[in-house]
This record gives sequence, C-alpha cells and structure tokens, in this order.
Amino acid sequence: MNGGEIRTIFLDYFKSKGHEIVQSSSLIPGNDPTLLFTNAGMVQFKSVFLGQEMRPYQRAVTSQKCMRAGGKHNDLENVGHTARHHTFFEMLGNFSFGDYFKSEAIEFAWELLTEVYKLPKDKLWATVYEDDDEAADLWVKLTGVPAERVVRLGAKDNFWQMGDTGPCGPCSEIIIDQGADLGCGRPDCAVGCDCDRYLEIWNLVFMQFDRDKSGTLTPLPKPSIDTGMGLERLASVLQGRHNNFDADIFAPIISAICSYAKKDYHADRKTDIAIRVIADHMRSITFLLSEGLTPSNEGRGYVLRRIIRRAARYAKSLDIAEPVLFKLCASVSEAMSSAYPELIDEKPRVEKILRMEEERFNRTLEQGLQLLNEVIVQVKKSAKAAIPGDELFRLYDTFGFPLDIARDVAQENGLTIDEHGFHTEMAAQKTKARASWSVEDTAVAPVYKELMLKFKKTDFIGYDSMKTDTTVLALIKKGALVDALQSGEEGEVLLEATPFYAESGGQAGDVGALLYEGAVVDVTDTKKPLEGYHLHKVLVKKGTLGTGARVSAEVELSRRLSTMRNHTATHLIHASLRNLLGGHIKQAGSYVSSERLRFDFNHFDSVDRNTLEAIEDEVNDAVLRNLGVSTTVMETKEAIESGVTALFGEKYGDEVRVVAIPETSSELCGGTHVHATGDIGLFKILSEGSVASGIRRIEAVTGKAAFHYFREEEGELRRIAEILKTSEKPAEKLQKVLSDMKSLEKELESYKGKSASEHSGKVLEKTRVINGIKVISCRVDGLDGKDLRTMADNVREGLGSGVLLLASVKEDQASMVAMVTKDLTAKYSAGNLLKKIAAEAGGKGGGKPDLAQGGTKELGRLDSALETLYKLVAEVA
Repeated sequence: MNGGEIRTIFLDYFKSKGHEIVQSSSLIPGNDPTLLFTNAGMVQFKSVFLGQEMRPYQRAVTSQKCMRAGGKHNDLENVGHTARHHTFFEMLGNFSFGDYFKSEAIEFAWELLTEVYKLPKDKLWATVYEDDDEAADLWVKLTGVPAERVVRLGAKDNFWQMGDTGPCGPCSEIIIDQGADLGCGRPDCAVGCDCDRYLEIWNLVFMQFDRDKSGTLTPLPKPSIDTGMGLERLASVLQGRHNNFDADIFAPIISAICSYAKKDYHADRKTDIAIRVIADHMRSITFLLSEGLTPSNEGRGYVLRRIIRRAARYAKSLDIAEPVLFKLCASVSEAMSSAYPELIDEKPRVEKILRMEEERFNRTLEQGLQLLNEVIVQVKKSAKAAIPGDELFRLYDTFGFPLDIARDVAQENGLTIDEHGFHTEMAAQKTKARASWSVEDTAVAPVYKELMLKFKKTDFIGYDSMKTDTTVLALIKKGALVDALQSGEEGEVLLEATPFYAESGGQAGDVGALLYEGAVVDVTDTKKPLEGYHLHKVLVKKGTLGTGARVSAEVELSRRLSTMRNHTATHLIHASLRNLLGGHIKQAGSYVSSERLRFDFNHFDSVDRNTLEAIEDEVNDAVLRNLGVSTTVMETKEAIESGVTALFGEKYGDEVRVVAIPETSSELCGGTHVHATGDIGLFKILSEGSVASGIRRIEAVTGKAAFHYFREEEGELRRIAEILKTSEKPAEKLQKVLSDMKSLEKELESYKGKSASEHSGKVLEKTRVINGIKVISCRVDGLDGKDLRTMADNVREGLGSGVLLLASVKEDQASMVAMVTKDLTAKYSAGNLLKKIAAEAGGKGGGKPDLAQGGTKELGRLDSALETLYKLVAEVA
C-alpha cells in the first residue's frame, strides 16, 4: 500500500461515515497572526471550534499540509537525526463540530486501523489523560483492548493545545508496539518511553475547552473532536519500515539526491543524515515557494531562507559543489503532484527562485569564510585557544555559515570552537523567535461573541444596492452593549441588513450615513470582527440613535464607485503582469480604497519603464473595450477546478464569488466591482518598487484620480514651459539650457583654477619662518569649503614643506582648512592644531595629521584665532 493509497483510503473511509472531504488549507494560515505556519489539521477549523463560524457540515476529514519550523512548534534541528521528525508533513485528520464525541472517535479510529489498514490488534495500545476516566472506560468497552494496555499519562503527553491560547482538551493516543528490537533495552521501557518501540500513530483530541491568556479554561459551545495522524509515519508502519524516510513517499526525492551526489543511501550514517535533511527540506521549500512565499530576512520568509540554506549546506557536505536544490524540485513534484497538482504548475517559478537563492547563499558563504578568517586573526592576537561562541553564531545566523565548517577551519589554524557558547546563543535566538510570534491573539472580543449568540449574520446587500431601510439590532459603546448613542458619541452599530461593505480581502470598508427621524449618524468605517457580522463604526452628529430604530443606511456613492474602479483595475493589472512577465507572477497582497490602489506581486527584478507602459496600455485597452464584469457564486472546489485564480493563504468558504472579465481575468474575489471595464474610465501607474525580497509593488489610480493626476502633470509641464519661455517641446529647450549650464560650469571652474593659482601666489607671499618651519595663516573670503580646499592644495604644493591654515567667510559662516606636509607630521598634527584654533574661534574642527577641516559662526573671533597658529608652531621645539 503506497502513500497515495493510504491517503485516499483515509479520506474515503470517513466520507463513508458522513464526513465532508475538505481541501487542505495553505501552509500560511489565513487570518491567524498567532501562527507562523499551519502546524495541525485543525488550524483551518479554529474559528469553527470557537463557535465563531458555522459550516454547512458538522463532520469533516482532511489531509492537511503542515509545517513545524520556527515559532513554538519547531522540529528543524532534529530533522535527519531521528526517524520521525519533519519540517513538512501531511496530517490526516477527522473532525466533529459538536456532532459526535469520544465514543464515535474511538470506534472510527479502531475500525480504520484494524479492519481497513489491517494493523494487528494485539500490538496496539491506547493512552489517555490521567483524569479522563470516561475515555479509559470507552477504550476497553468499545474495542476490547485489555485494561492493562490503556495507559494514563499526564498533561505533558495527553492534554493537547494548539498554542498558548485557543482550543484545547484531553487527548488519547493510539500506540503500536514495534517490538523489543527497536526498544532502548531498559527494564522500565514502556509506553511513554522516548525510544522507537512504542510508536504513537494517531492522536484523538477531545476538544472541550478554550484557553485564554490567563490560562483559564472555558468550555467550548459544543464538545468536538480533532484528530491527527502523520501520513509519513503511518506509511512507514504499514510498509514495514522503521524510518519515515524509508517509506515510498520519499523514494523519488532520495533517489534524485543520491544521483546528483553520486552516493548510496544506507551506506554511511553521516551521509544518510544529509540525504534525509535535504529530502525533508526540499518538500518544505517546494511547497512554501509554490504557495507564493519568498525568502527574506524576517518572519516566515526568514524561516524559508534558513531551510534553504540548511539544505544547501548539507548538499555541500555530500560534495555537491554547484547549486542542486532547484534541480530536485522535479523529484518533489513526482512524489507529491498527484495529490497537489499545483506543484507542476509552479515548478518553473520555484526552480528560478531556488536557483537564485542558492547562488546568493554561495556568495554569502564566501563572505562568511572571509569574516571567520578575520575572527581567527583576532583570536590568535589575544592568545585565546577557542573561537567565541557568539562570533560563531553571528556567522551562522547572518551568513548561514555551518558550525562543522567553522570547526574544520579552526582545527586547521590550531584552534577549537566554543560550541557551548554557540548553542547558548542559538537557544536565546529560539526564545526570541518564539516571543516574536507570540503576537496579540486575534481572539474575538466578548461583546462580539454576545452579538453572535443573539443575532443572525448581517444580510449584506451591497453588491446590488448602495442604500436600504434597515433595523438597528445592537449598539456598542466602549466594548459593551448599550441601548442608545447620544449626539457626539462614537460607537458601533449592527444592522439587520446593510449595503456597507466591511473591510476584507484588501478592500477598505465603506463610509456613509445612517438617517433616522432627524438623527444624523456618520458611518466612518465598516469592519467584520466576526465572519458575516458587519459592524459600522459611527459618530452621532445629531439626535439619538437607539436599538430597534428603522434607519436609512446610505453608502457614500462617490467613494464606493472609486473603490470599485480601483478593485477591478487590480484584476486587470494581475492579468497583464502574468501576460507580460510570465505565469510565475502571483499576487502577494493588495489594498484598494477610494483614493488609489496598490498591488503586490512576486517578482525578482524591477519592472522597466517600457513594461510599465505596456501594462498601462493593456489595462486601458480593456477599459476602452468596455468588457462586461460578471460575478458568479460557485462551490469553491468547482471554481478552483475551472481554472480561476485563487490566492494562497486566503481563507475561502465553501462557496465563493468568481469575478470574470471575458478573455482577460477570472479570480476568486469577495470585493465590489464595476459592471463593465469602461466604468474604470482611465488607468495610470504612479510607481513601481520593491517592498521586500522578491516582492514588488505597483501603485496606481483610476477614474477621476487618474484624470487629476494628468491635469497636475500637465500643469507642471506648462509651468516649466513658462519658466523656459517656450510654448512647445520644453524638454528640448531644457536640454539646451542644461547643456549651456554645463559649459558655463566648465568655464567657471577654469576661471576658479586661474583665480586660485593667482590667490595662491599672494598667500605664499605671507609665509613666515618659525624655528626653521615655513608657516602660513591667512584669511581668503568668498570661497566655499570645496574651493578653499582646492586653494589649500595649491598653497601646500607651492610651500613644499611647512604648516598652513586658510579660512574663508561666506554667507555668515567661516570654513577652515589646516594642512601639514608629510615631512612634518611627526612634529605637528593638522588635526590637533585646528582643533585648538577652531575652539579659539568659537567653533569646532579636527582631522588627520596631514589634513583637518573645521568652521565657526563667531566671525568676530576668527582673525585673532588665526594668529594663534604661529604661537602653537613656535611652542614645539
């Protein structure tokens, strides 16, 4: 039974038990900043478990892509060294949202494992939470497992939670005894031992509580079930393997690695570790890149970069000198594309990104080696025997410089390395990384939960109407429900129906007004703190607004229409970018408001002016063709299969809106759009630039804003023409003016040179000889700092040997330059001399022994200060 069959059997079994097969969500959690990556099957159902979202089904089954690298759940450093750890893995899971509970979950799991997958019943054990008597009794009663094979363990092993906060509950693990040969050999070896004999296969979580930041457990609205079983681990057990990497799932990837490395798998332990690390990391890399994530120096992108560099380091340990990771993408597609066909579509883009990142890493590795050699020189100078751990970690963290290479280089130089210090720094960084992702939980405020329990979701009619009569269901002031809002008060309003679009999907929330029996209420924003509930932020300008009131809700028409123009324009930009730059282009974010739009996309080079103009041409051509913009509500799966563009990381429901422009664009989008492209009126790109590594941003305007932009540009051009006193072709006239200026500047520099030479001669005439040293201290007004320096150079050249100080007053400020010829710097320092003289003049100065510069604004003290140079020179014998 291969991995693909195991996955299919799991999904089909639970489908036969009334479960909805739900597609794996993205590795990048949608709308959940508390998680670095999706690390469990239940992540996409978190809001369902919390009672914040309703689905049309109460039972679900998934095969979920998961990542555990960075943040709280981090298996990165263990990968390759153990039989079970992975950064990327698939979690098979079945879920109940208030439908069935412990007894059915146990029965389903037991039947699937023993009757379908045919695992031997006498090798299976169960663990339960130490206080969960119910689960312990159910295992014996429902499965016939002997009571002695039901083991009670503490919270560390049998109480599950996704993070510091959120859904949690007691759990029950199903364990298989793989035999004494895989055990540790200790007399007390038993279930719960860390050795490989007793292997956890499946974890059944009995989701009963929601843990808040204080640690308080609150019962969930309905007890639910969340289970998780690693596909890779199950495959290794069913295929009689004792290492996940030996299952068929990894075979194409490991075969490709061995081919490029010209080494055999299972021939050498150190080699095997490297091969496994690369095989694991290639799956993470390929999936993350396919989902649009790009390597960077922060957040998720930084974790991706670390994984890439770790894989590249291990490739070098296999004596693969040239970039190879990008070549291995094909093997990942071969192994995984039957379940994840997007890997094939994204392969060219993934290979390109990965090759560039590998080449960059090779360059930084060279930099790291150079810096390590500099550190070694300093260590030897200080007569230390070891390279400090903090220096090693700096090289590792900044350049990905491998510790083992640092160790080899140190040995070559007769040194050791401070590994303890290195690991201390590593631990500190992990703590910091975890803290950086302990961001504010997006927990819903209690008042919103109260709304959800009392009222149904808002009836949003804003796709078809900008105005409606509706009822005020609830009012919120300072986080609490109130009966009324008085004049001058701010708050939030929940309406029975609304035309106001709530901020989501990159589109700004609507503004407008609520009118009611003489009351005037400004709607300043519209948000959606709970899915389906539109909350209107308001300011009561006149009268009183109370619950139950019938109001006229009116969206500010001009702003909504402008927002619609901008939103549809982003779809046209996306289509044009893919057409002109290639299918690798992916949307990385967007924001549309009434004022302007921005569109972020994955690309590695700046977009040149010709291409930007071509984008403008394509978009404006679509505008002129006045293509109809249609919206269709479809099932998500049907929409994806039809080929529409979907955004990775975006959270989609079971039904989606497809916004289509004939022969141009078809995207999943819940925003508001124009009815035809001609409504956009005009499109103009304002700027294009980089916002992060591999992420570009286009900012643009449409409609009246574009017209105003052109009017301002035209006005600026007209003003330039008036200044140049020309009515046509001002660019040519300006070019001639600049050319003439350049010629005049050259002439001026020539005159300055002649003048400086003449002045230099006059300055040299003021030379005094003190103790056999030629000394000049002179004031030459009207020169700026650059010209004064030039004159000083000329004077020094004429002086041959000596000390000189020149000062020049211009625009109420004096500049000073001091110079000492090279033959006298052992006795006199220009920097020290000028420091003292500038201080005498009420200013500041300093510099090198042969050259120093300074200045002052206290011009009345300048002349006397200049005279002190002669005294300072005379004081040195």
